[in-house]
Amino acid sequence: MRIKAHWFKPEQAKSAEQRASAVAFIAWRVAIDVVKRLRTAGFDIDPGPAYFGVARELLVFLLTAADRLAFARLGAEERAPFTIALVRREAEILADNEADLLGAASGRDYADSFVDQFNTLAEHYAEFGWATSEGGDGPDYAYMRYLGSRLEPLLPEKDRWWVTEQVIAIEAPHAVDLVRRAMDGVFSTEPRRSRRTATSGD
Repeated sequence: MRIKAHWFKPEQAKSAEQRASAVAFIAWRVAIDVVKRLRTAGFDIDPGPAYFGVARELLVFLLTAADRLAFARLGAEERAPFTIALVRREAEILADNEADLLGAASGRDYADSFVDQFNTLAEHYAEFGWATSEGGDGPDYAYMRYLGSRLEPLLPEKDRWWVTEQVIAIEAPHAVDLVRRAMDGVFSTEPRRSRRTATSGD
């Protein structure tokens, strides 16, 4: 999966909302890519509520990861407005897609329910560690295992016993790496490299 995450004019200051909107869109693409990868790996995730249930859990996981990555870049004071804007924008993206495919929400709005879900689970994820490896900082084993445990009840019984292994070994590290690299671009202030001009020789 290729992600473009560079501003047209990166040297110009960007607001927390602008950065959050870019990261939210990327996180959405990464989450949907993971759902597709799980389906390709043989997990039965039917289109409809089950699909979005898995996507929601992946998005919460990715946003908590983005929050940790933002803290390392911004510190506590600047991280807060970024993460608040990130969750709100992600809720809007998710709600638009759920409404298009599932119809209008009954009772609580899709966006509001996602914000509630994030607020609850973010406290759970906060209890887990953020480890350092050769590939960079990332969620520790317990952090990824919790994601797997959240996905288990959303899948058919035949898939539940091995989804956590799949998440820990493959999907979670892959997804976090994509978000990390995307945030490198979103937060970069380095001027873009000019495109090479093609030259023809004699």
